[in-house]
Amino acid sequence: MTTATPTPPAPAPRWARLSAHAIALCALPSGLWRIAMACGVYVGYSDEILREVYAIPGWGIAYVVGLSVLAELAALFPLLLVTTRHVPLSPRTLRRLAWTASAALTLLAAWQLVVAATVESETYLAPGAPRTVWALAFAPLLAIPPLLTAVTASYTRRHRP
Repeated sequence: MTTATPTPPAPAPRWARLSAHAIALCALPSGLWRIAMACGVYVGYSDEILREVYAIPGWGIAYVVGLSVLAELAALFPLLLVTTRHVPLSPRTLRRLAWTASAALTLLAAWQLVVAATVESETYLAPGAPRTVWALAFAPLLAIPPLLTAVTASYTRRHRP
């Protein structure tokens, strides 16, 4: 009596692998901007605002650096969806987690656009070059939701039950 062994899923297409790597790179500029702020590099905030609003220097440094590290680690998650190596999660669990993350990031990106258009225009950030650098550092984050959705759809197609 022979038992049927399940066929392994097809490898991820090249575009999905490139998209997963692009997600990690999209999170990098904003993280570097935050780390520069934590290190005391002028990013457009006065020393008074850094102290009173962001608690820098102080515990705010740990928060800002920790947020940057956490964001970059989260941005590495899509690499699990394109790897051919063993992943400690079942495909079903990973698929559900990826779709949940994709939906949450899409909502978060939409919310951040609303905040940037309303609240951020009234922030403590100096006008001119600092706001331009801030916008350039954080704009790539808007590419993450559609990229993650595409990578998740590819993973779902390849791991259909």
